Amino acid sequence: MIVAGVMSGTSGDGINVALVRVKGLHQARTPGPHEVKFEVLGHAEYLYPKAVRKFVLGTMNSQQASVADLARVNFLLGELYAEAIIATQRRFRVKAELIGCHGQTIYHQGEAGTFLGRKLTVTWQTGEAAVIAARVGVPVVSDFRPADMAAGGKGAPLVPFLDFLLYRDSRVGRIVQNIGGIANLTAIPAGASCAQVIAFDTGPGNMVIDAVMERLFRKPYDRDGRVAASGKVLDGVIVDILRQPFFSRKPPKTAGLEEIGREFTERFVRSCGRSAPRDLVATATALTARSIGDALRRFVLRVQGAYGEFIVSGGGVNNPTLMAMLANELRPLGLDVRSSDEFGLPSEAKEAAAFALLGYETWHRRPSNVPSATGAKKPAILGKISYA
Repeated sequence: MIVAGVMSGTSGDGINVALVRVKGLHQARTPGPHEVKFEVLGHAEYLYPKAVRKFVLGTMNSQQASVADLARVNFLLGELYAEAIIATQRRFRVKAELIGCHGQTIYHQGEAGTFLGRKLTVTWQTGEAAVIAARVGVPVVSDFRPADMAAGGKGAPLVPFLDFLLYRDSRVGRIVQNIGGIANLTAIPAGASCAQVIAFDTGPGNMVIDAVMERLFRKPYDRDGRVAASGKVLDGVIVDILRQPFFSRKPPKTAGLEEIGREFTERFVRSCGRSAPRDLVATATALTARSIGDALRRFVLRVQGAYGEFIVSGGGVNNPTLMAMLANELRPLGLDVRSSDEFGLPSEAKEAAAFALLGYETWHRRPSNVPSATGAKKPAILGKISYA
């Protein structure tokens, strides 16, 4: 079955589409990512127009977004997702039979909070699936996170299902690090079952870097990490940030926009004082690298030699300055650094491919959350289906 996976990251930069051929090894409905094989046939990225990106980022400000704007952006993104899928199909001359669309996260609260006398975890991914199904002409699986949260989980991370399928090994323990808007890792011990996987959000990925670049340089991101490379890292700022409760909280845990979003960036900028703008970019970049190293030391590398490889994917791979800082963090930890590209999965396509796989599992009525990663009390079939 050919499935189109669609992903928009928390940085709000655009749309990633991956066309994936997924093959089930048998038709049983028992859960387990070992039951399928997949191949990426092609992938593409489409940046949001500037006005759309500004509007999308504005909807993430829960104090200011209007109900009318939220409704409008839902249908607008449905149209844009459909156009991106159709363009990718034409480019690679492949027609999808199913679509797995994550949508654009505008709010995620994985930790329970009190609302009108109830303790709730909540999430909202926007991008109208009914529009996508009507325009492309095939069913769409969307809104993946709520089912995990209804089962007691945090709704994230969900990519560990793909990580276990692709990177598990009987002899080598592997840590898989994705650096998107928010960074997350999946730790897979050698010979582990899916239930033994450790996965959680480590903290900021590209989101704070991009926000600082937008604010101080009027650019959407730090191309090739050049601005960060020219600046000085403010070590004291990073030490203070890593004392915040999120970083010491034990997994499973997820970082939502309320924790690493607009307010977080505002506090970060204030803490840097009157430092040069390039120093703020350098410090934001170093914060991503150090928070990853800090998470590894605190929560993963408790047994010497348990993990041998560190596999990196996501947009952060394209930032040489970030990757050099991360290499410095990893050097004392004895991990061999590899790229997801070495395993046949382009780093830019990984998250979109993951939601193609999750959509496939949902279509076949199989659970695809990883309870050890999300904290769910049981496996859950994720998502909702919109028929063409």
